[in-house]
Amino acid sequence: MSATNAATQRTSPAIAHSPQPQRLTGRPKLLLAVLLVAQFMLAVDFSILNVALPAIGEGLGFSLSNLQWIATSFALCAAGFTLFFGRIGDLVGRKRIFLGSLGLLGVASLVGGLATSPELLIVARVAQGLATAAATPAGLALLTTSFPEGPLRQRALGLNGALMSAGFTTGAILGGVLTDLLSWRWAFFINVPVALAVLLVAPSVIRESRPSDRPRLDLPGALAVTLGLLGLVYGLTQAGEHGWTNPHALAGLITGVLLLVVFYVVERTVAQPLVPLKVLGRRNVAWGNVLGLLAFVTETSLVYLLTLYMQKTLGFSALAAGISFGVLGLGTVVGGLLAPKVIAKTSTLTALVAGGLVQTVFTAALLFLGTSTVSSMALLLPATFFGGVGNMLVIVGFMVTATSGLPDGEQGLATGLTTMAQQVGITMGTPIMSAIVTAATTGAATAAAILDGVTTAIAVNAALVALGVLIAAVFLRTRQQHT
Repeated sequence: MSATNAATQRTSPAIAHSPQPQRLTGRPKLLLAVLLVAQFMLAVDFSILNVALPAIGEGLGFSLSNLQWIATSFALCAAGFTLFFGRIGDLVGRKRIFLGSLGLLGVASLVGGLATSPELLIVARVAQGLATAAATPAGLALLTTSFPEGPLRQRALGLNGALMSAGFTTGAILGGVLTDLLSWRWAFFINVPVALAVLLVAPSVIRESRPSDRPRLDLPGALAVTLGLLGLVYGLTQAGEHGWTNPHALAGLITGVLLLVVFYVVERTVAQPLVPLKVLGRRNVAWGNVLGLLAFVTETSLVYLLTLYMQKTLGFSALAAGISFGVLGLGTVVGGLLAPKVIAKTSTLTALVAGGLVQTVFTAALLFLGTSTVSSMALLLPATFFGGVGNMLVIVGFMVTATSGLPDGEQGLATGLTTMAQQVGITMGTPIMSAIVTAATTGAATAAAILDGVTTAIAVNAALVALGVLIAAVFLRTRQQHT
């Protein structure tokens, strides 16, 4: 065992001092189940309302121009506050933050389901976004501090990654089913019993986790990075809606970049920075999170592109398009189960490179989609399955890479960074690809024009995945983690 692992075990109250078992039993198994259920629910929330937006607009009287704020208000908070709340968990206790944020999510979901006005629904979505920004890094930090580096943590992260990705896909399917069969309100209500069940079980199985030496909160750094991320996410969503030359998009992007520069300057000067630059200087942390960002940008935006293709080119209903992504969800589950075995037998670098190559090949295969329903679906379904397997190898590899070699006191920060990469990637992908489609179609809305726009965006998507493979091979080749 390395000195780092030994130090981690001495400081973490959730890790036993005795040799770690190689199988999950008893309390650790129940703990993992609770955390995975919560993370799955949080992932579902990212996409469950996408199909329901038109129905919500009609039910509450949203104007067409304001309808996007149902998704944007959630995304802004979920991405912008993640790093801040990840560090807060280090200070006040991750268990406390995790349980409190799940309680907020349950209440916000109930309010959203009962909303009678656009304003109240937006307030509920903001609260859901803040709850997600707090619960996701706290839950992931509880997971990494409960299982030491090695096979158990790799298996736990594999299951976590699989359920997160499957949750995003399930949300798209579930949103369509609930909206068609019951009401869009059930896309909110479904969170309430799940959150309540987790809150009833979690206090008895989760132990508090926080570093023994708690640093002071870097408030200037926290404000700079939070506002900077909010600016970037806002700018990207506006670019996706109105194009890259839109004044609001440009203002958001420029403001976001400037504030992130301010954040970097602040972190260099304060005594106890929110993100110590020595942590970002670790190759596995920095490049691992870049790979995670690319992984979430590409696969989640591919769901948007294929939804657009199936509905606008092939004429599928929203429900039929959503159900088609069940194959992608199955691929992510298979990839999540396979990834720990690949890492155990080879290395995280192998998982990152092999997964990226598989995802690149099967994403590029989608360039051959056409207007024939039968032949196109015969290509789309296996391509999304194997692309999902490859993407999950990358996601699990990135999570293992970016959280390894760090003591318990920095796990909240590490998981905050990985969660930020995830949330920002999910938020960035769709507006970027939407802007590419808009530019490629030059305003035309015919089936052929949509197909041309989608295939152009798919080519960019595949190029981004290939870029991730190159980054892993060049910058992480000395960081192979053999088990």
